[in-house]
Amino acid sequence: MSLRPPSGFSGASAPEVFFDALDHEILAEKASALGRAGARAESALARLRAHRGGQAERRTLLAETADAVYAWFIQRELCGFRRHDSVIREFSIPPEVLVRLGVK
Repeated sequence: MSLRPPSGFSGASAPEVFFDALDHEILAEKASALGRAGARAESALARLRAHRGGQAERRTLLAETADAVYAWFIQRELCGFRRHDSVIREFSIPPEVLVRLGVK
């Protein structure tokens, strides 16, 4: 019968295991922040699509949506997602929002 050391300790020193745990924690927070940013952007896009009011309100919603989408794109880039084409198509981000981001 052979015994194996617990995973994470095989040949790794205590500082290496600590940094692995820290890296795991950082990645988990990045993923969580990406989810929150995506939910805010999705919510802002839904409010913009549902808007039936005046132009002044629409400009405000456009600015809020552009800010939310911009924050989401930044968070995506921090997580290593450099291209946003598929997200733009999937979420049907309007050109008027993308123009405010300098995308088109």
